[in-house]
Amino acid sequence: MKKLAIVATALILAAGASARAESVIVLNSDEASYSVLSRTGRTELQRLPVGREPHHLIISPDRKEVFVGSTATNELLVLDVRNGERKRVVRDIIDPYHLAFSPDGKWFVTAAYRLDHVDIFHADGFRLAGRIFIDGLPSHIAFDSESKTVFVTLQQSGRVAAFDLATQTMKWNAPVGNAPAGIIMLPDNKRLLVALTGEDGIVAVNPEDGAVTGRLQTGKGAHNFWPKGDGRHWFLSNRVEGIVSVLDTKEMRVVASIRVPGGPDCMDVSLDGKELWVTQRFLRRVAIIDLDQLKVVGSVPVGKSPHGVFMLRPDASAPAPGAPAAGPLRAVSATDEKR
Repeated sequence: MKKLAIVATALILAAGASARAESVIVLNSDEASYSVLSRTGRTELQRLPVGREPHHLIISPDRKEVFVGSTATNELLVLDVRNGERKRVVRDIIDPYHLAFSPDGKWFVTAAYRLDHVDIFHADGFRLAGRIFIDGLPSHIAFDSESKTVFVTLQQSGRVAAFDLATQTMKWNAPVGNAPAGIIMLPDNKRLLVALTGEDGIVAVNPEDGAVTGRLQTGKGAHNFWPKGDGRHWFLSNRVEGIVSVLDTKEMRVVASIRVPGGPDCMDVSLDGKELWVTQRFLRRVAIIDLDQLKVVGSVPVGKSPHGVFMLRPDASAPAPGAPAAGPLRAVSATDEKR
C-alpha cells in the first residue's frame, strides 16, 4: 500500500510539472492581473494580481525569470520562467510600459509611454544610468546587435529616436510615419523594421541615421513583431485590419496573411514551434494559430484588454523557437487606441 501511495504521489507531481510546462502567461492590462493558461487544455487555470496596467514582459538574460512591467505602480513583478510563480518585486522602475534587456545582458531599458521618458539602467541591480525626457509617447524598444545603441519609437510624434547606451545621449531623432509602435533590428544589423499603427504597413529604417529606406503594405494598424525563429521570417500583428502577416524580411514581402479578429497584438510561439498565440485586445481572448495550417484553431477567454503573452519554459536554458536572443492596451481613448 505504501509503495502504491508513493507511486501515485509521484504521478501526480509529474502531471503537475507537465501541466506547468505547457502553461502560458497573458497580461490583462485593464484588469491589473495576469492569466495562467493551459496550452493543451486551452483553458484559464488561474488569474493572479499584478500591480496596475501591466502591458509588456520580457525574459531575463539568464532565461530564469520573467519581468512584468506594472506601469501605474512603477514596479516590475518577477516570475519564475518555469511555472509563473511570483518571486519578488523590483520597485522604483517608473512607468515601465515597454522593457527590454540589451543582447549582451548589460543594459535594461524602459519606455515610459505615459510620462515621456526613456530610462537606461545597468542591468546588474537595476541601477539607473540615465533618464532621457523626450516628447512623443515613447513606445517600443530595439537594440543593435553590439549593444551600443537602443532605438525607441515615439507614437505621438511619428518618429524613432536612437540613444547611445554608454553615454545616455541621443544619436538621432527622425520621422518615420504615423504612430510607429513595434520595432526590430534584423540579424544583419543593417535594417530596422518599424510598424506604423497609424498606417497600413511597415517601413525599413537605416539604423545609422534614421532614414526610411523601404516600405511594405501589410494591413491597417500594423503594430507588433514576433520572430518565427529562422532569422528570416517574422510575424506582424495588424490590429485594425484583424490579421497577422508572415513577413519574409530578406525579400521584404508578405508571404501569408492569417485572419485574427479582435485586435491582434502581442505574440509568442509555442515551445514545439507548432503554434502562435496572439492576444486579442478587444475580445478579452487569446487566439491560437496552427503554424502548419496558418489559421486560427482555438481561442481562450482571459481578462480585460489582454496584451503581453509568454510561454513558460520548464528548461530555462533552452530558448523557445521564436524567442529573441536577449529576451524579448486597453479599450480606449483616441490616444490609447494606438498603444
